[in-house]
Amino acid sequence: MGFPANGGPASGGPLKFLIYGRTGWIGGVLGRLCESQSIAYAYGSGRLQDRASLEADIAAAAPTHVFNAAGVTGRPNVDWCESHKVETVRTNVVGTLTLADVCRERGLIVVNYATGCIFEYDAGHLLGSGVGFKEEDTPNFVGSFYSKTKAMVEELLKNYENVCTLRVRMPISSDLSNPRNFITKITRYEKVVNIPNSMTILDELLPISIEMAKRNLTGIWNFTNPGVVSHNEILEMYREYIDPSFTWKNFTLEEQAKVIVAPRSNNELDTTKLKREFPELLPIKEALIKYVFKPNQKTGGA
Repeated sequence: MGFPANGGPASGGPLKFLIYGRTGWIGGVLGRLCESQSIAYAYGSGRLQDRASLEADIAAAAPTHVFNAAGVTGRPNVDWCESHKVETVRTNVVGTLTLADVCRERGLIVVNYATGCIFEYDAGHLLGSGVGFKEEDTPNFVGSFYSKTKAMVEELLKNYENVCTLRVRMPISSDLSNPRNFITKITRYEKVVNIPNSMTILDELLPISIEMAKRNLTGIWNFTNPGVVSHNEILEMYREYIDPSFTWKNFTLEEQAKVIVAPRSNNELDTTKLKREFPELLPIKEALIKYVFKPNQKTGGA
């Protein structure tokens, strides 16, 4: 935790954030949050795997903290990574490690938006048991190449004491027009599975990630709202708050497997560590209503 950050709260100087992932969803929201909090920020223009370009970005911006919201998830989904393995490694492994290494040389903390899709329910963490995977647990899901690269880089980053790894899962925000939004995705699918999962409400958690930088927190953090919610529970809320005429069809994991290239991760993450640091963190279903469904509720509706 006590990594020496340049400037920032540790030395009393003003904050300056350097953000990677300008064109991405999280990167865009981070910039807007900085503006609303009057935090100086700049977007990195260098490619993560190009060390010299990262060094130039840092020299130009002189940041107190670096945020990495860049990476390859694949378009339209992680199945892309199965047929683009070198590109996936180049960004998700080589790039992320290069950024961590360059920042460590300069005494800078990197807040790294990673993934919790590196676990799946197992005998010790049964679906519905309420027993979640902890920060120190070894990833057990290697079903997709995307998840495999993310587990590799998480393990390597443990050696970098300047990195704060945030395990995001199935991100959701109040922007229901965004095609990356988990709710938007499942409302557009022809059929959906119905499995409880840990998920990340960005409207609540991205401001917390900024606060984590201010506190110079490092290490691995399960970065989801406490508890789990299923696909059907979300779609029931969607029907109640947004579209009373909405209908959907379910299918099984076995049926889903026939229409996707790579299996998907389903799990519950233990959020005890994050909740200890941020006691105000809302359980997933409460957060969904407060941050997503109430703000989008059609007037005159339920």
